[in-house]
Amino acid sequence: MTNLLAHTDAYLQEFDATVVAVDPATNAVALDRTAFYPTGGGQPHDRGWLNDLAVTKVQRQGEYIWHTVDGLLPVIGATVHGKLDWGRRHKLMRTHTAFHILCGVVWRDYNAQVTGGNMDELQGRMDFEFASLQQELVKEIEEKCNTEILAARNVRVKILPRAEAFQIPDLIRTKINLLPEDIMEVRIVEIEGLDLQADGGTHVANTREVGRMKIVGYESKGKINKRIRLVVE
Repeated sequence: MTNLLAHTDAYLQEFDATVVAVDPATNAVALDRTAFYPTGGGQPHDRGWLNDLAVTKVQRQGEYIWHTVDGLLPVIGATVHGKLDWGRRHKLMRTHTAFHILCGVVWRDYNAQVTGGNMDELQGRMDFEFASLQQELVKEIEEKCNTEILAARNVRVKILPRAEAFQIPDLIRTKINLLPEDIMEVRIVEIEGLDLQADGGTHVANTREVGRMKIVGYESKGKINKRIRLVVE
């Protein structure tokens, strides 16, 4: 199984690893350990390099995380040096933490669950179970989110046994619990004093690092499903 180093250190930018499998059909390699985050949970995959090979795609399949590379595949057993496109990763970290701030504010003040979401560098959208959403309320939510950013709240990560994790009230904020039943350890992301939920993505260490959040649009996607679009500046 590939050890996902980003789960415990989102700021790790370079690492060494051993090739444990190759797939010539997709020109991809699997490593024993990696700092590259694979596509998942609404967060896009990282990009970067393995030695001098550009990493163009990262995805989890079974026990391995596969890195699609542009060039000649290394052989099984070879040691490679990985380096992230840090500019891209850090933007995704800021954006993902902004999503959790938005989620935390909406849950705390309006008791609305998440029904969907997707993100890219410094932009994205989240869907919530709102019956109605008006401009005044959207502005209010934006102001509250930026207040939380300026509060400089620490963001902490810990991994708990599944049974212990599910003793935490409201751990799952999505309308549907997407956590597979065979996952025995649950990764928890906490924004101190605001938000606590199960999450597998990468985050900044403090809310101030996010910058400023701006809601650039909102729309109805159903009777009780409203979409909020945001950018991070």
